[in-house]
Amino acid sequence: MRWRQALRQSRWRAWPAVVVAAAVLTLAGCGGSAPAGEGGGGGAAQDGQIRIATGGTGGVYYIYGGAIAEVLTKHLPGVNAVAEVTSASVDNILLLASGEAELAFSLADTAYLAVRGEHPFDGPQPVQALAVLYNNYNHLVTRADSGIRTLQDLKGKRVSTGAAGSGTEVTALRILEAAGLDPERDVQREFLGVQESADALRDGRIDAFFWSGGYPTGAVSDLANTPGLDIYLVPLGEVVDELVRQYGPVYVEDVFPAGAYSGDVKEDTPTVAVPNYLLVPASMDEQRAYDILKTLFEHKDELVAVHPEAEKLTLENAVTGQVVEYHPGAIRYYEEQGAWKR
Repeated sequence: MRWRQALRQSRWRAWPAVVVAAAVLTLAGCGGSAPAGEGGGGGAAQDGQIRIATGGTGGVYYIYGGAIAEVLTKHLPGVNAVAEVTSASVDNILLLASGEAELAFSLADTAYLAVRGEHPFDGPQPVQALAVLYNNYNHLVTRADSGIRTLQDLKGKRVSTGAAGSGTEVTALRILEAAGLDPERDVQREFLGVQESADALRDGRIDAFFWSGGYPTGAVSDLANTPGLDIYLVPLGEVVDELVRQYGPVYVEDVFPAGAYSGDVKEDTPTVAVPNYLLVPASMDEQRAYDILKTLFEHKDELVAVHPEAEKLTLENAVTGQVVEYHPGAIRYYEEQGAWKR
């Protein structure tokens, strides 16, 4: 498929775990990084390399993925983990299925399409879940002075619906359709990642952008803190029931609390939320999957130090996934912890 080839030509930017950790710790306001452990860099993936497919550099996936890379490299003997920049969910699942990644982040709605083999996938993808990590909040960001206050106000506007091949794009198109808008006719679509979207809104090149991620997302926070620019989060809660009717229980209503970002975010804002999975190839060795999951839970404090969304990695939350089969290694770990009840 041409679009898949194009993604593969541009997506990989891999960084050693220690480099990623230094970057993400700086973003999180921490003072430096812990030393990485001895790794098996350069060998085959099954011999110790763990490639983590994340997302764009302005989003939570990349920061969280860098923290995971650092923890696994430090605490799993013989492992060298790297976090890699991608277009996110769709791309990440293709990387797992093709053997080009061992861990990947994905939105639940994209993962659901993958295991069912529905568009944009050309057949069922052999991936399984390790854990539900946290909920993604769908952001629809505009300038406070844009006059855009509802989804219907997007008609005729220049709107970024996310990078091609991203979970943001999948959800954004569904949200527009649920609001009665035709994504191809009613808006002027741009295909930008979160950092590029924030830059474009700041420069007046677009009127609004969708982004699906945890909060605070760095690129959105930076935009909200731009002198002389106030942002507004458009409420999306009105379309949750229609999304659930069409696509099942992969969507829930959640709320951005007042003050979630600087600017005109002064009251609770209902939005569409979707869980995030940490996925692995179905072919992964059971012991390897078990060891990865056990290590992440045992060193959760190191993940939280990099990004607060890691606080939501709990035994209760991790097993709430309803749409992707769990890996046998994950099931064994949860059974030992008394958390597996299905």
